[in-house]
Amino acid sequence: MIQPGLARIGRLLQHTPITWRAVHVAGTNGKGSVCAYISAMLRAAGLRTGRFTSPHLIDRWDCITINDSIVEESKFRRAEEAVKSRDLHASIKASEFELLTATAFEIFHQENVNVGVVEVGLGGREDATNIIQNPLVTVITKIGKDHQSLLGDTIEEIARHKAGIMKRGVPCVVDATNSLDVLEVLESTAHEVDAGTLLRIPHGGREESEVLDSFFQGRDLEPHQRINLSLAFCAAGQALRQAKPSVQISSLLPEMENVTWPGRLQTLNIERLTGRKEPIILDGAHNAQSAQVLGSVVDRKIRIADQPVTWMIAVSAGKDLQELLVHLLKPGDNVLAVAFGPVDGMPWVSPIEPARILGQVRSFGVFNTLQNAGDNLNDALSQAVRIADGGPLVIGGSLYLISDVLRLLR
Repeated sequence: MIQPGLARIGRLLQHTPITWRAVHVAGTNGKGSVCAYISAMLRAAGLRTGRFTSPHLIDRWDCITINDSIVEESKFRRAEEAVKSRDLHASIKASEFELLTATAFEIFHQENVNVGVVEVGLGGREDATNIIQNPLVTVITKIGKDHQSLLGDTIEEIARHKAGIMKRGVPCVVDATNSLDVLEVLESTAHEVDAGTLLRIPHGGREESEVLDSFFQGRDLEPHQRINLSLAFCAAGQALRQAKPSVQISSLLPEMENVTWPGRLQTLNIERLTGRKEPIILDGAHNAQSAQVLGSVVDRKIRIADQPVTWMIAVSAGKDLQELLVHLLKPGDNVLAVAFGPVDGMPWVSPIEPARILGQVRSFGVFNTLQNAGDNLNDALSQAVRIADGGPLVIGGSLYLISDVLRLLR
């Protein structure tokens, strides 16, 4: 269950000092990759860096890293047990995400990190991670409609939740490609809380722009990837001015070359599982914005004239199927609807029934093959490979489906 509010996380962390400084990242899309880029640069600058992102990808503990290495399972379980014991004895009744957040912060304390790069779980203002009071810098990525039942139906309401991570005197780096309605909310909130400088990316400082333009030359990057890299570069620079001013941020740009973010436009070989030699695309696009990006990349880079794209799709309950699928599918494509399995540590998450997904797909037009693949992922992959017959194959619609696929390949 999702339970907004800071009272429970405050009690859980009553005896866990937050001695490290934070980079706090909110938004609808791009948060995870921005966190990964920032973490890589801070680590390269010589700062002991923790990172906490959600949801986990394969194992519950892979959402916590120290110096970009996943925390050891035994260390995670010891910290988690201590936090759960605290919760039980004090009758706090914390949510699963609050327990996970407290576990991450407990590990950061034990590991003596200098900086923690922390992704908001949901929203911002009432998210458990917002117990952070004195961050080095806050970041707000692209904002779109998602989790409306908790954050509100309008983009302005959602933006107000995200803007809740802004703090007095703390600079905030924002994605300036957000809509004017969103930017107005961010600017008014910054004024209300007396935040530090509001740094709009990609319209930041000239020097930073020149450095990034040079870095981007000759690199095949999507527009959103350029924005996310730019947000991370600016945020890391702001953090280093306070945490390690002797380091030139421009010298750390090469570190971003080695950052990968699985499950986002990921090219994957599944020959060992299915015999298919051609790579497939994995992408956890699960809202309208991210689906629009995925659909655009597929159309420009892998869709072949007169050849259908085969999609294997799962979607979490509560998502808007129409808004998600309309950006992905074209008449003549093949669609296999599948259900992902139980999500460890997130019992409230469940998939939409595959039959319902197919019902929505039929409303879009005529498709080559529509298949209810049930919840047997191995069979679903085999069916998808057979139907694709060497043509483009994309798996998406949910990060939880991506997790299931990566788990099979482990």
